[in-house]
Amino acid sequence: MSDTIETFGHSLLQHGKEGNRIYLMKFDKRDEKVLLKYLDTLANKENYTKIVAKLPFSHKNSFKDYGYEQEAVMPSYYQRHQDCVMMSKYLTEDRAKIQNASKLEKIIQSVQKKAGEPPSALPGLWRLRRLTENDVPALAQIYQTVFQSYPFPIFDEQYLLETMADNIQYYGVFTSDGLVAVASSETDPAHLNSEMTDFAVLSEYRGYQLALHLLLELEQQMKQQGYRLLYTIARSLSYGMNSTFAKAGYSFGGTLFNNTQISGSIESMNIWHKEI
Repeated sequence: MSDTIETFGHSLLQHGKEGNRIYLMKFDKRDEKVLLKYLDTLANKENYTKIVAKLPFSHKNSFKDYGYEQEAVMPSYYQRHQDCVMMSKYLTEDRAKIQNASKLEKIIQSVQKKAGEPPSALPGLWRLRRLTENDVPALAQIYQTVFQSYPFPIFDEQYLLETMADNIQYYGVFTSDGLVAVASSETDPAHLNSEMTDFAVLSEYRGYQLALHLLLELEQQMKQQGYRLLYTIARSLSYGMNSTFAKAGYSFGGTLFNNTQISGSIESMNIWHKEI
């Protein structure tokens, strides 16, 4: 079951039982006072165990007063005028416990040594391009193959079509077998930033650095379109994805612990960011 995405005033939030959390995706200062109370009310009603909020640094203290703690930061997120902070509130002791802390730290330290490593060239007949409506069935199939579950309905062709027509740009790598690797850029034109997300590579095509090729192409396209801050929220135990962003010169911004339900379990997520 996919999470619910709803508006509250001028803000946008996502919540659901699989991740057992609320994610304040877009915050509007006009909603602040009533929104903070609503998040608590919704969490209590649904027995959620975590609330995570993405908001401007200038509103950090208001959330801190409500029991939130900063877990990550993305500099110059709002049109380069203000940083973004990721604030989290844990509602049970179990949700707050950090698992595999030493392993998480080792991955971060290891991948940071790979900054600037370029990918090898794509094999001659392979092609990378932006996806269109005609590619949606193959796109949905890749997501269904790679992920057991996901916090957004990326298995649904209608959802993919709607987001493709709205604010998400999808790119893919094609071989003689068809579409074998995909990624997307979820753009925020109002704040000139974009999330590099939804990376998926078929298992038989791993080892060709396709995620890095996709990331670099997305980055080039975003730069041409005037975006200034790129970021990702990557699975913290995925050495490959964290390495991909480190190789592309992204900076580590912090970890959202026990944050996101992917492929059947709740995982901690690392923030990586880059100004372009």
